[in-house]
Amino acid sequence: MEEFLTSCQRAVKANVEPEGPGFHIVLGNEACDVDSMVSALAFAYFLSQTAHSEPLALPLLNIRQSELVLRSDNVFLLRQVGLSPDLLLFRDQLDLRALQRAGRLRLTLVDHNVLPSSDSDLEGAVVEVIDHHYLERTPSPSCPVTVETVGSCATLVAERIIQKAPQILDQQLAHLLYATVVLDCVNMAPAAGKVTPKDSQYAAALEMQFPALPPRGALFQALQDAKFDVSGLNTEQMLLKDMKAVSGSLNIAVSVLYITLGEFLQRPELEAELSSFSQKFGYDLLLMMTISFTENKEPIRELAVFSHSGTCRDQVCQYLEKARNPALNLHPISSPYPHMSAYHQGNTLASRKKLLPIVKDFLRENDGDGCLGDAQEEESVVPPTPMNSLVEGCPLDEGLPRISAQDLEDKFSKMEATDL
Repeated sequence: MEEFLTSCQRAVKANVEPEGPGFHIVLGNEACDVDSMVSALAFAYFLSQTAHSEPLALPLLNIRQSELVLRSDNVFLLRQVGLSPDLLLFRDQLDLRALQRAGRLRLTLVDHNVLPSSDSDLEGAVVEVIDHHYLERTPSPSCPVTVETVGSCATLVAERIIQKAPQILDQQLAHLLYATVVLDCVNMAPAAGKVTPKDSQYAAALEMQFPALPPRGALFQALQDAKFDVSGLNTEQMLLKDMKAVSGSLNIAVSVLYITLGEFLQRPELEAELSSFSQKFGYDLLLMMTISFTENKEPIRELAVFSHSGTCRDQVCQYLEKARNPALNLHPISSPYPHMSAYHQGNTLASRKKLLPIVKDFLRENDGDGCLGDAQEEESVVPPTPMNSLVEGCPLDEGLPRISAQDLEDKFSKMEATDL
């Protein structure tokens, strides 16, 4: 794999002539989670080893290079298998539109089956799709589509490799695929509702062929721990790691922070950094929901509201305190900063997925006199780090499932799987 990725980098650096050879880009989705990254790496490698007459196949991560640090589980897995992140290629390192204008671009989509509106002009270059989400694309003879609602897109890539080119599998590639399936399928636990028979089939096939693969449980826990590790991030990166923005008469950022509020408030120069962040990205108010766990793996949620406008901050705080659908059960706690209000959130089941509609309702009511119409959820500056590509909210939104103690532990371990 190292030799393949190095050759891809050399080819991109040599891509100076308009009439030069084209590229067959394998592109994951904009969230660039572990599944998108590994599916792109593995399928591009498969193409490079089996389709020698085609343009050079290369994997492209659908984020800027500077954003990889926010994908801590991606970085952890790369290092676990001995791949340097420096070997990867990123969206800001290759001009896809210039390649398309020159007739030198072919695209295979993995872990998504339609391009976002911002890339709709690249649609004519799409030649194949492999995905595990709801099918939004109409298959055509010129673009074969493989879409199955399995737990992980990596399962479908592993299937293709094992069926068509099993000889290219080695320990490193098997580890990448196996780790991704285990992570997306929540340690293959049936109680999580993500794993399908095909996921289990190919995970077992990889285990049988490569018995030195790490044990499932240990691998899943290591990746989960890495996903929530923010120890190397500065304040701006922590806010961007899992952030959504809502706009109306105010621009509000809603970030999830994977530490206790107490730890966050102890960061040096925090208020100055929050002020700088707000000014840099044009936010009137920052809502920061922290998530942490007790020794018994019970969730703890806290909320901080930051704004230099006391009126704005007070209005938002009063609205959140009075919210009933759902009630957040906010209890004020001391804040060391004059421009920040802080709370312990008694309703630990109210994830960010539950908080965002409350914020939107506030903006709609606030705009009633005014001006900018309905509140809209916008794309964040950086696509939020996906917690699990198939989980739409907190797994406990519907109450505790009837599962074993071990399954319950697994549930809490992955409870922030997407929209926290």
